[in-house]
Amino acid sequence: MMQANEIAKLIDHTALTAEKTDQDILQLCDEAIENGFCSVCINSGYIPLAKQRLANSNVKICTVVGFPLGANLSSVKTFEAQEAIKAGASEIDMVINVGWVKSGKWDEVRSDIAMVLQACQGVLLKVILETCLLTKAEIVKACEICRDLNVGFVKTSTGFNKGGATVADIALMRQTVGENIGVKASGGIRDTETALAMIKAGANRIGASAGIAIVHGLKGDNSGYY
Repeated sequence: MMQANEIAKLIDHTALTAEKTDQDILQLCDEAIENGFCSVCINSGYIPLAKQRLANSNVKICTVVGFPLGANLSSVKTFEAQEAIKAGASEIDMVINVGWVKSGKWDEVRSDIAMVLQACQGVLLKVILETCLLTKAEIVKACEICRDLNVGFVKTSTGFNKGGATVADIALMRQTVGENIGVKASGGIRDTETALAMIKAGANRIGASAGIAIVHGLKGDNSGYY
């Protein structure tokens, strides 16, 4: 069994729903500091506020790009990533263009990811696949592209669609990308048991709004991030 502090170091403490207030973000940052979470995952408009609150801590600022649909112009995603990094983001979670995947437009999918990766200029990039919308073959192909581009992580879900992370998808993603690229499980992870199952399957980052419940071994509620 992992210790609470070991699990905490893998958690992106998440608040991405539209109604979050300044006070919610400040509380998120304080909880991340108190519990030793890896990062806070927030919308980019809150980066300056979080940067100020986290100034004397080791907690990273993760933000989302092309969120939650992934259907933006690649140039817009690129600009969004650049501006987020300029504002203080230290990790970028971008959403893949799911429609292009479903259309078999793999060259465009690769170019979309590559453009954002280049814009990141060494800042860690996680690519959200939205696995609940993909076939197993599409998950593998998307992971192969991410592996070949050498992104930082592949990630299961936005948490804003019809499903979240599954142990089977995490195992498939880990098998495909190998050991040199991270795998982030996100969506529906609200308790310690689920988090540990994802880690055992190959995840080395957990995205959740229920981070406190996870590290304290408690059952999270059904509100907030999927």
